[in-house]
Amino acid sequence: MSSPRPSSPVNSAPSTGSTTARPSSPKAPGGPATAIRRKAAADRADKVANARPASTRAAGAGGSSSTMLRLYTDESPGLKVDPFVVMVLSIGFIISVVMLHILAKVTKRFSS
Repeated sequence: MSSPRPSSPVNSAPSTGSTTARPSSPKAPGGPATAIRRKAAADRADKVANARPASTRAAGAGGSSSTMLRLYTDESPGLKVDPFVVMVLSIGFIISVVMLHILAKVTKRFSS
């Protein structure tokens, strides 16, 4: 007695009155695993957004204006120096270069 279709292994077991075996249902959406995945994705996006640019064009020289504006905000990475300190140091450097030029001319005149 051959049947046209083979019988399913699930249906071949004798029925004992219990329900047939079903695969477990998928997890409900949301929950702690989803929150962890969302936070990890947001952290990756922040890391990519805060990465240092690899070229001057990416840093804002003709590129995006948001990165150019970030150079002049308090959130910009790097050394924070008061403008007065920068002015004093630059004037001091200019004076030292002028003094070295004068010193070189004086020593050249007396040595010959």
